[in-house]
Amino acid sequence: MDYQPVLIIVGPTAVGKSAVGIELAKLIDGEIISGDSMQVYKDMDIGTAKVPVEQRQGIPHHLLDIISPEEEFSVALFETLAEAKIKDIYARNKKPIIVGGTGLYIKALTHTYDFTPFAVDWQWRKSKEKEATLRGTEALWQELAAIDPVTANKLHPNDLKRIIRALEVYHFTGKPISYYQEKSRQKGLKRKYLMYALTASREKLYERINLRVEQMLASGWIEEAQHLLDKYNLSNTASQAIGYKQIFSYLRGEITYLQMVEDIKTATRRYAKRQLTWLRQEENINWLDVTEQSIHDISKKIAQEAAGLWAKM
Repeated sequence: MDYQPVLIIVGPTAVGKSAVGIELAKLIDGEIISGDSMQVYKDMDIGTAKVPVEQRQGIPHHLLDIISPEEEFSVALFETLAEAKIKDIYARNKKPIIVGGTGLYIKALTHTYDFTPFAVDWQWRKSKEKEATLRGTEALWQELAAIDPVTANKLHPNDLKRIIRALEVYHFTGKPISYYQEKSRQKGLKRKYLMYALTASREKLYERINLRVEQMLASGWIEEAQHLLDKYNLSNTASQAIGYKQIFSYLRGEITYLQMVEDIKTATRRYAKRQLTWLRQEENINWLDVTEQSIHDISKKIAQEAAGLWAKM
C-alpha cells in the first residue's frame, strides 16, 4: 500500500463529528479534510453545517468552499483533491484527519475504487423522477430488482435517488452497479487507516437533529437559501441538498413554513438512518457513543489508539 495512512471520523449527521475532529486535531497536531459532499460548495454554510472560521480554534480545514454551487461535484474529483491534500499535510509534518459523512467519499480514500465510467445525463434522471411521480418509486425499485437484485435488496423502495443512480449505471454501461462495486471490493485496501464512528441512541440523535434544524433556521438559513437563488443558477446537486430543497419549495410558495420545518427534520433523520446503515456494513470500524463520554475524552481515546497508525512511518 503506497498511500499514506489516515485517521477517519464518521457518523450520522448532527452526532458531533466536527467538534471531535477539532479536539482531536489539537491533540495530535492534525489538520482536517472534510469528507462531506455538500461542504465543497461556496455560500452554502449554514445548511451544510460548516464550522465557522472563528470556531475552528486555529485548526486548518480543507475542501470547504472550493467550487461554485453552479458546478457539479463527483466522488472521483473528491478523491483527486483529497489525496493531494493528504500529501500536502504530510509534507508539513502534520497528520490528516478525514471528517465527514458521505460514505462513498470515505470509501474512495480507503479502498482502490473503480469509478464507473459513464456520462451523467440530468435529462435522463429527470425523466426517471417524473416516471416515479406517475408510477410510484416502488415501480422503479421493481425495475432495478429485475436487472440488479443485489443492489435492490440493499436499497429501501423509497430511496429514489440511489435507485435512479443504479438504473443510470445500467442504462449507460449495460452492467449493474453491484458489478463495479464488487470489482472495487476485490481490489482491496489502498492504505492503512483507523476509522471511528460516533453514534448515539436513536432518541438522542433525533433530538440533536431536530434542535440543529431549528438553530440553523434561527441563524439565517432561509436568507442564505434566498441568496443562493438570487446569485446562482444552481447545479442539480446543490439544488437537491437536504434542507435547501425544502426551503426552496417554501420560498416558491409551495409549502407552509411549518411544513418546511417538518420536511427538513424528516429528510435529515432519514439521511442519518442511511448513513448508519452504510456504517454498519463497514469492516474495521470502531464505534463510540457520544452520550457516554465527553468530547475531550473521546478525542483523547482516539488520539491514544491512533498513535500506532504512524509509528512505523
